[in-house]
Amino acid sequence: MIKRYRQFALTKLANLAPKYLPFADVASEDLPLGRLLRLSLFQVTVGMALVLLVGTLNRVMIVELEVPASLVSIMLALPLVFAPFRALIGYRSDTHRSALGWRRIPYIWKGTMLQFGGFAIMPFALLVLSGFGEAHDAPRWIGYSSAALAFLLVGAGVHMVQTVGLALATDLVPPEDQPNVVGLMYVMLLVGMGVSAVVFGALLENYTPGRLVQVIQGAAVVTIFVNVFAVWKQESRDRSRAMAAIPQPEFGEAWRMFIKGKNALRRLIVIGLGTAGFGMADVLLEPYGGQVLGMTVGETTKLTGTMALGGIIGFGLASRILSRGGDPLAMVWYGALVGIPAFGAIILSSAGQSYALFIAGVLLTGFGAGLFSHGTLTATMRMAPKEQTGLALGAWGAVQATSAGIAIALGGVIRDVIVNTPDLNWFGAGTGYLVVFGLEIVLLILALAVVFPLRLGKLAETSPRAIPLSGRS
Repeated sequence: MIKRYRQFALTKLANLAPKYLPFADVASEDLPLGRLLRLSLFQVTVGMALVLLVGTLNRVMIVELEVPASLVSIMLALPLVFAPFRALIGYRSDTHRSALGWRRIPYIWKGTMLQFGGFAIMPFALLVLSGFGEAHDAPRWIGYSSAALAFLLVGAGVHMVQTVGLALATDLVPPEDQPNVVGLMYVMLLVGMGVSAVVFGALLENYTPGRLVQVIQGAAVVTIFVNVFAVWKQESRDRSRAMAAIPQPEFGEAWRMFIKGKNALRRLIVIGLGTAGFGMADVLLEPYGGQVLGMTVGETTKLTGTMALGGIIGFGLASRILSRGGDPLAMVWYGALVGIPAFGAIILSSAGQSYALFIAGVLLTGFGAGLFSHGTLTATMRMAPKEQTGLALGAWGAVQATSAGIAIALGGVIRDVIVNTPDLNWFGAGTGYLVVFGLEIVLLILALAVVFPLRLGKLAETSPRAIPLSGRS
């Protein structure tokens, strides 16, 4: 009976998915939808980690624990130390040789253990910072250093799992379907963020330090079990690959080959500017809602789910257009363009204390970021050589994560500098936040300026050429 209902549910899902999620039609007899969705669960744990780090914990540390926003933003930016190595990780997983012939699985397992280690340390760091129970006598520097280590470990694990997991997903499909399967994986990331935000918001509605510790410990256990389930029997054991003595280029040589691709460097610059434009306020949106608009911990935690919903809509629309032969650079252009009024709405929400305008701005920001991310990711994948899938995804992820980390750190520092400089507080407690949101608009305008020549060149290539008139005697 259970097996029959399971088959019925999978059949219905398979019929619905291509209609509502255009990238889901990548499923085939060799790669059924159930297996594809199971693999995508690693993105759910990544989304859960991002919600905890960028959403819940940064709000709790800044507002409830009164940790300076600059210090919290620097902690959140610590994974930046590991981010540039995403390209190297992707390259290593392309060329890795093991006794079982696995390339991707060993790196996914290492990343999972790093995430678990960070979550294991984090509760004790927060207990010290909160002074809860017997921890009130512990020096605060222990709490700061332990929290920093926890953030670093979780961030490093997220980078490794995400980079190699996406490479494994693209290994399972033909080259023409790779952008679609990666799009599906990123929608699952947003689904994970949205669901996690709702669950964490409900669990922390009545916030206590002990309840937060329980939530983090639960996230650690879920990460282990879900990631193991996601990659179970996903990569074949190819012993012939393990025994083959095929010479591989060094990383430096492989990177030079990749960066020499057409407009590769300009695309990476666009990724950096746009990611910074959308990401600088990640550490500040929830504190902004709490301090300026008076929202509770549960309400601000759900903001991450709102942004994720906008991202899912953006990814779905972009995938539908791109699956029909659309230009990924057009998605990049429109994504950045949408972000400008989105941050404008967030800025204006403080003037009238408008929750509705603030939430609409957050939703629109997620939508623009979804268009932008899918566009840059698809453009990178389409231009990548077949044998450099992991490297291409790693380069995209490295630039994106590095830009986001720098932007997050700068956003927190700028906010604190303005708050602690009375002469600059023109609009009260919200001044520092408003300045950061304004800078994001500037960064998105710069991204538009850089991508414009690329899109113009693409339009010139696809436009019909004028037919010369035959001469008359």
